[in-house]
Amino acid sequence: MPEEQDQAAVQEARSKVSRAYAAFQKYRLFSQQQIDEVVEAMAEAGRANARRLAELAVEETGYGNVKDKIAKNLLNADLLARTIRGMKTVGLLREIPDEKIVEVGVPCGVVAAVVPCTNPTSTVIYKVLIALKAGNTIVISPHPRAVRCTRETAEVLYQAARKAGAPEDSILCLENPTLEATQALMRHEHTAVILATGGHGVVRAAYSSGKPAFGVGPGNVPALIDTSFPVGEAVAGVVEGKAFDYGTVCSSEQTLVAERSLREPILAALREQRAYLCSEEEREALARVLVRPNLQINPECVGQAPTKLARMAGFEVPPDTSILVAELAGVGKEHPLSVEKLSPVLALRFVRDFEEALQTCEAVLRFGGMGHTCVIWSKDEERIRIFGLRMPAFRVLVNTPGPHGSVGITTKLMPSMTLGCGAMGGNSTSDNVGPQHLINIKRIAWKVREAAEALPLPPYEEERRTVEQPASAIAAADRAAIAAIVEQYLRERGLAPVAPSAPVAAAEIVERFLSSRGKLPASCPMQGEVCPGAATSPTALPAQPTPPAQPVFVADFVCEADVRAAIQQGRKIFIGPRTIVTPAARDLGEQHGVLVMTQG
Repeated sequence: MPEEQDQAAVQEARSKVSRAYAAFQKYRLFSQQQIDEVVEAMAEAGRANARRLAELAVEETGYGNVKDKIAKNLLNADLLARTIRGMKTVGLLREIPDEKIVEVGVPCGVVAAVVPCTNPTSTVIYKVLIALKAGNTIVISPHPRAVRCTRETAEVLYQAARKAGAPEDSILCLENPTLEATQALMRHEHTAVILATGGHGVVRAAYSSGKPAFGVGPGNVPALIDTSFPVGEAVAGVVEGKAFDYGTVCSSEQTLVAERSLREPILAALREQRAYLCSEEEREALARVLVRPNLQINPECVGQAPTKLARMAGFEVPPDTSILVAELAGVGKEHPLSVEKLSPVLALRFVRDFEEALQTCEAVLRFGGMGHTCVIWSKDEERIRIFGLRMPAFRVLVNTPGPHGSVGITTKLMPSMTLGCGAMGGNSTSDNVGPQHLINIKRIAWKVREAAEALPLPPYEEERRTVEQPASAIAAADRAAIAAIVEQYLRERGLAPVAPSAPVAAAEIVERFLSSRGKLPASCPMQGEVCPGAATSPTALPAQPTPPAQPVFVADFVCEADVRAAIQQGRKIFIGPRTIVTPAARDLGEQHGVLVMTQG
């Protein structure tokens, strides 16, 4: 039976992608005005049902609280809708007269949307709005723990879209979201792009599907309170962010970092905010129930009220407790509560100075939050910039709660439920994902210059004349250059270029050097003769060594090439006290017994 259910779920996924693709063939022809009318209608329906959908989410999943889930629904149905209002996504996007380029928006196709159980309704509103705003259709895969509220949200938006003129099947939701069905959805040939929100496994599956994907990494967010900022205001902001929807937002604060000089003021401010400061024993008990040995969070603890978490750990806290706070001695595996906790539990770390605070914040991010978000509370602009440049995170929030700043409530960042972590977090983007990520841009470009203007190459005629120079001119240039080198070589060693008793000009030495390489010009008076002591071509020398009875010619200059030629031809090179022998020639000649010293 389970196998048959899996097959049915896979078939459902395939069928719904095909239906959504057929709807896309109609929707992709919609004008920008028609698309905007559809989006406005869906947003209005989302606002009207924000409370009901929030109640359904909490009732079904048991995660978070209704008040904050209403805020999340409105973030997307209201703030996001207002932000993307007027954004061009299809047809003519812009013209660049100076560059003679026209940009055109082209929808991707069918969007596969994987939705988490922590934010099941708000994520649906977000993904449906940006997908259809970009001219795409969408198929949603709910989390098995949130099927009912996810489907209801999708249905609310679908009915509104249909009334505004959207094609049938433009928004579809799986009824049996098994792992196999979700994989079939992501890998379907008509799936154009994936929006994956959820655990590491879901994001990895999206990126390994072979389709373009936007996934997000975990958010282990450090919040640094600088000595320049009022402690009470900063602590109130951190607690607000940590308590928001019981810590289910991935950008909620995980570790508060501050210098030791602020310890007592911060502890007092936490108490004022109704935060419960755990004892050492309570901290260890909380860590055992919240964090598993593999550093994964216990699903039963996700998004639970602080009072319930305390009872699960074996101790009681006041009923109005906002968050639980546990002071740590470090960051890493030895300190389990320094991970992302997905609950209203805040780690606390006091350090020596600002430099150590930076190191600690960086360590928190590297321990499971690379590329995501970090927060600083400071009035020191220099420190803010140092913090921002140094932290391995793509959302650096200043003087605002983490969740509110990262998703665009208190900042001008794009309102979004998909916060990219960039390459360092294993994601394809570092942006807050919006409609602009779900379109392709076609560019129409006119010719504005000749190729020669863009690529200034050397003139061909000059190259041709250089190549066609007569060999005699090249040989003359070689002789002059080598003669100068020889003269310089002799002068640097305090030697006269030519000994009076052996009146052989440097030019003649050069001629011999060139002749050994077949470059002796026809006008050379020694053409056809054997230059004394120089290596010549094989046709100009006998194959055997020179017999002792014949006259011995002492070389004036021997280089490595002369020695190699002599070795090949089986002959000797006779040198005297005044013969110039290069070091390489001497080493090679002595190794093969080619050089013969004479008294001449």
